[in-house]
Amino acid sequence: MSIPSAVKSTPIYGRQQLIDYLAAGEKPRDAWRIGTEHEKFGFRTDDLRPPAFEGERGIRALLEGIAERHDWEIIREGDTPVALVRDKANITLEPAGQLELSGAPLETIHQTCREVNSHLDEVRSVADSMGLGFLGMGFQPKWRRDEMPWMPKGRYKIMREYMPKVGTMGLDMMTRTCTVQVNLDFGSEGDMVRKFRTSLALQPIATALFADSPFTEGKPNGYLSYRSHVWTDTDADRTGMLDFVFEDSFGYERYVDYMLDVPMYFSYQDGRYIDLAGKDFKRFMAGTLDELPGTRATMKDWADHLTTAFPEVRLKQYLEMRGADGGPWNRLCALPAFWVGLLYDDDALQAAWDLVKDFSREERHALRDGVPKHALKLPFRHGTVHDLAREALQIAAHGLKRRSRLNHNGADESIFLEPLIEIVDANQTPAERKLELFHGEWNGSVDPVFKEFAY
Repeated sequence: MSIPSAVKSTPIYGRQQLIDYLAAGEKPRDAWRIGTEHEKFGFRTDDLRPPAFEGERGIRALLEGIAERHDWEIIREGDTPVALVRDKANITLEPAGQLELSGAPLETIHQTCREVNSHLDEVRSVADSMGLGFLGMGFQPKWRRDEMPWMPKGRYKIMREYMPKVGTMGLDMMTRTCTVQVNLDFGSEGDMVRKFRTSLALQPIATALFADSPFTEGKPNGYLSYRSHVWTDTDADRTGMLDFVFEDSFGYERYVDYMLDVPMYFSYQDGRYIDLAGKDFKRFMAGTLDELPGTRATMKDWADHLTTAFPEVRLKQYLEMRGADGGPWNRLCALPAFWVGLLYDDDALQAAWDLVKDFSREERHALRDGVPKHALKLPFRHGTVHDLAREALQIAAHGLKRRSRLNHNGADESIFLEPLIEIVDANQTPAERKLELFHGEWNGSVDPVFKEFAY
């Protein structure tokens, strides 16, 4: 969501403005939308290496080609193209050149899937002639961290220098992971709380269903979602399961207090990023930062700061589901279907909450910590995560059927759950399927993944 320019420059004088900003996201049910984002790894088809930013086969040339051919507006930092904008959608760059589509807010999953397919077609129409391909997985399967390029974006330079101070895997998160996420609306503070709690408790189930990152540097890494594992030692100040969400006092105000305790990364001033890594946003609000003496934080700074926390579910003026590995096009449609089915129908939301409401704090953390390695086969109570996944999928399917948003063939949105139903029926994650191929017909090489699983 873009912030009106009149609001961007408003100085912050107190916490209530920050609380009101979150509350301003409330929408009536008929205005609820679906925003889907996905990242993908670029590779050169001849040597499988990730493309650099510059050069005939670089990311800059790709962005400029997509903009010219498909009528996107180029967004620049200085003279450097760093993103594309068209209508309410964006194409942006992750730190190592992973290409991200941040889709427009849409009414149905049918529209979402058309948007994803159209985007992939547009990218392919330019990338093919450059000898570039794109792969959807949760973690870069072949290349070392030091073999990944860095994109020339100001905020990434700041994060790159700060990450090693607060965790061992932050640079891996930046350069070698890809995700798919969906952004969903809420109608009131109480609705936000219900959706936040339910989706946070269920996030490990999504991680298990979408687990697709079993390789590091060409070899099995012992995990099914290594991307999810990477987040466990990225930066404890801004990641995790947010236990306070399940406390009776949780609401906008409590989330604001959490964010005020998250150390800063930067402030964007006069077209450039000011390095404020590790600084206190409360001091910025008071105008007492040594780096910006007398400068008070604005609402634009607050909106930016909200993007610098990375919990499993994130609150801005909507809720972001952040637990899934990137994957092929049909799973890019399956993730929004899963969460819309669970959260946008009242009966489904109640059933989903009933499924998780008696999970203890220890159980929620055991799921979060165990799923990256074991996924669907992680033991839980008297069964496994597989049992939870099957039940969650059934709830989501009923929710989507009750929504009754039909395509031109008369099919409702539950058709987009099919890839997940196949995973549950086989009790085999995408990661386990790739490991089977690696130990079988791929003869111990990850290289075939770039051909067999490319978009």
